[in-house]
Amino acid sequence: MIPLPAARGQPALAGALAHDPVVQRYRAFFALLDWRQVPERDPQRPWPGAPPHPAAAYVKALLVKVCEGLAHITDLRAYLVEHPPLVLALGFRPAWDATQPYGFDVERTVPGARWLRHQQQTLDHATLRALLRATAQALQAEIPGLGETVAVDVKHLYAWVQENNPKAYVAERHDPQRRPPGDPDCRLGAKRSSNQVRPDGSATTRAEWVWGYGTGVAAATHPAYGDVVLAEETQPFNVDDSAHYHPLHRQATATLGRPPTNVAADAAFDAWHVYQTCAATGGLAAIPLNTRGHPAPRLGPNGRHLCPTGREMAPAYAYRHPDGFRAQELRCPLLYPRPTAERCDHAQFAKGPGCKKYVNVEAGGRLRVALDRQGEAYKAIYRQRTAAERINSQAVALGIERPRVRRARAVANLNTLTYIVINARALRRARAINAHTAPDPPPLC
Repeated sequence: MIPLPAARGQPALAGALAHDPVVQRYRAFFALLDWRQVPERDPQRPWPGAPPHPAAAYVKALLVKVCEGLAHITDLRAYLVEHPPLVLALGFRPAWDATQPYGFDVERTVPGARWLRHQQQTLDHATLRALLRATAQALQAEIPGLGETVAVDVKHLYAWVQENNPKAYVAERHDPQRRPPGDPDCRLGAKRSSNQVRPDGSATTRAEWVWGYGTGVAAATHPAYGDVVLAEETQPFNVDDSAHYHPLHRQATATLGRPPTNVAADAAFDAWHVYQTCAATGGLAAIPLNTRGHPAPRLGPNGRHLCPTGREMAPAYAYRHPDGFRAQELRCPLLYPRPTAERCDHAQFAKGPGCKKYVNVEAGGRLRVALDRQGEAYKAIYRQRTAAERINSQAVALGIERPRVRRARAVANLNTLTYIVINARALRRARAINAHTAPDPPPLC
C-alpha cells in the first residue's frame, strides 16, 4: 500500500487513522490487492506543478464507489468528503490547513467530480485487469485445483439512455441504425427470448430488445471456497455470446498458467470452435446442443452420421468451409461410392442423387456431435455452470446491471472494478478457511 502522509502532529488525525472503523475496513480490503500492478509516474522525470495524486488513490476511490453502492461520481465525492480519514487512507495528497479539524482541507484534497469522472473513464483498463488477474492468482494459490473446469456466461447491461426507459417517448426506439446520443457506444440486442406454447400446441418466441452492453465472465468454483472470477470481457450487446468465449479463454489461460480442461456454458455457446479448445486439452465441453431449427444429428455404430432412414452415410470429398473449418460431404450409402441394388423410399432417393449432408470434421465439430449429454461426466461438469450465474448475481447486487456511466471505456472499467471486489471477498474467505478462523468473516465492503 502507498504510505500515508504524516499527520503533522495532529492527534485527532492520528487517532482517526488508527481507530476509524471505515478506515480499518478499507485498509483490510486494500491489503488483499497487489498494488504493484498499478504503475506510478516516474519520479525522476521533471513535471510542472505540484505532485499529482497517485494513480492508486483513484483506483481505490472507485473501488469504494463499487463497495458502497454509490451510483454516481457526485455521490462518491460526497462520501469521501464526509470521511476525511478515509481520504488519506486512499492515498490522496492532503491540502494541509491547521484550522481544519483534521489538519487538512478535505474539500480541497478530494478531486472534483468532473476529474473523478474523467478518471473513471480513462483509467488504463489493462491495469485494472492486472489487479483482477492478481486476485485470481492469489486465489489459485489458496484453492487446490482451481480452474480445471471453467464456467462461461454473458450478463446483459442496460445503457444509461432514454431508449431503455419505457416511459420516455423515443421515435424508432429499436432502430439499430439510430444510436442513442446519450451513449453512442452501446448497441441494440435481444436480452432474452422465451418460447411460449399456444393452445394449439405451436410455439412463439418473444424477445426483449435492449440498448446496452454484455459482460462476459469466466468463473471457477469450489464446494468449500465458493466462486472465483478468472476472466472478464465487455463488448457491445449486439455481439453474440459465443464471441466472448475466446477472449475469456485466453485471459483464463494466462491467469491459470494453463488452459482450463473443461468448460461449462449454456446453449448460446454451442459452436464448434468452443468445443475445439476442449478437444485440444482432452477435456469436455458441457454445453447443451443448439440445433438452430435443424434435426439433431445422429451417429451410427461406426461413428458416422445417419441418413433420415437410419443408414450410415458414406464420406465423399473434403473441403474448406467459408467459415474456416474443415468440412466433408456425406452421400447416400446406396448410391456412393457405387450404386447398389437396394432401394430406399426417401424422396431424395427417388429424385436420383439421394441424401447429402455436409458436416464439420474438425476435432471440435466431431466432439460437439459425439458428446454424450446424458452421461454422468457431462452432468457433473454442467452443474458447475451455475458458478458464472452466482458471479452475475453478486455483480448485480453491486450495481453492475444498470451502470450510471456513459461510453464503453467507463462501462468496461466499472465492470472490472466490480469483479475485483468479488474476488477480494472470495480471497479473504479462502484465507480465513485455510487459517481455520471464523468461516464467515465480517464483510470487507
